[in-house]
Amino acid sequence: MTAPLTPPHQPQPNDPWQAPPSGSHLVHPEQPGPDERSAELRQAAVIAAVLTVAGIGLGLLWLWLAPRVPLVSDDTAVFLKNSEGEEAIGADGTFVLLALAFGLVSAAVVFLLRRRGGIPLVVGLALGGLLGSLLAWGIGTWLGPTSDVVAHAKEVGKGVTFDAPLELHAVGAAMLAWPIAAMIVHLGLTALFGPRDPEPEWAGSYGTPQAEPGPGTAFGPAPGAPAEPGAEDGRPERP
Repeated sequence: MTAPLTPPHQPQPNDPWQAPPSGSHLVHPEQPGPDERSAELRQAAVIAAVLTVAGIGLGLLWLWLAPRVPLVSDDTAVFLKNSEGEEAIGADGTFVLLALAFGLVSAAVVFLLRRRGGIPLVVGLALGGLLGSLLAWGIGTWLGPTSDVVAHAKEVGKGVTFDAPLELHAVGAAMLAWPIAAMIVHLGLTALFGPRDPEPEWAGSYGTPQAEPGPGTAFGPAPGAPAEPGAEDGRPERP
């Protein structure tokens, strides 16, 4: 007697651990073409230019809101009128807070205009924020009180209070506040609300999905089909 004929084990068609069919390949989502890449580069250049010009507004706001450092002269030297004052630190803090606000607003506007995002847009945000901060620093110091303290003290006279030049002491932190804030906010908005790329799919050797096995092929005879002779009692068919 021989062992009964049983079909080999067949994996379920929806088994997640099943190996892909032979001859199949992974279909990746469509990648952006050269025209779309060029458009992203142009948009990044426009964003950098617009943010650089926006630095004028940051400089004017800093000039308006930054606290002044009072000085006084006695005809021999120039002194701080209030040696324990924190106006110098306040000027740095005002610039940093304004730069953070400009970074948040610029990142939100760029995301609303270009929700898909992309590396060129983030680079344009960072570069524009850095150039805008440099321009704001230059405008604030240029339009603020003169940097020639000695000449200013002689002009106003002895014992008269006048303002010190508007300066930044923590230049590195002040210059990086806008670009860093813009990059973090834009990346966060893109991760939370940006469009999702389609998941890759497995396709056949010619790019078509594999057909599922029909009844009576890999999983035994179709319902109602006549059984093979000798299959019920395990005996082979006699010639």
